[in-house]
Amino acid sequence: MRIFPARSAGLAALLVVGGCVSPPAPQRPSRPQPVPVSRPVPPPAPPVPQSADWRDWPVTPGDWTYRSDAQGSIALFGRPGAEALLTLRCDRGSNAVYLSRRGAVAAPFTLRTTSLARTLPVRLSSGEPVYAVAALAPRDSLLDAMAFSRGRFLVEQAGVATLVVPAWAEVARVTEDCRR
Repeated sequence: MRIFPARSAGLAALLVVGGCVSPPAPQRPSRPQPVPVSRPVPPPAPPVPQSADWRDWPVTPGDWTYRSDAQGSIALFGRPGAEALLTLRCDRGSNAVYLSRRGAVAAPFTLRTTSLARTLPVRLSSGEPVYAVAALAPRDSLLDAMAFSRGRFLVEQAGVATLVVPAWAEVARVTEDCRR
């Protein structure tokens, strides 16, 4: 067999280049994923003790909104986009101001202002959601005390969280709507 020198040089070059290719990397064994370590969850922080003076307590998160309608007017307190936590409605037809709190608890309300504290009987509404409702006469001094309380007033009711409500203009506005 006759080998041509050009071919043998080309063949030799191919063998040299082929020998320069690194061998495939060895497959690394996959490392097992570490098992998550369960750490004990620390207990929740104890609640910040409330001051003995309720006037120092933080206000319940939310805002007042006001609107008038065919019955009179209404002020609603709560977080935007959620059901109201507390409402104050002037119903001109019944000549009454209704204070309502969301929830199906029939315990009386205790309202505390900087100048007055009073317990009011309630009845439960028939609609959904259910509200506990207290009726006041439009000229009741408690309405003025709520409107002019220094920054806030409390609505307490057994079995549910106390509401610390800001004494904003909406309270006075609904009251005045019913006094006309």
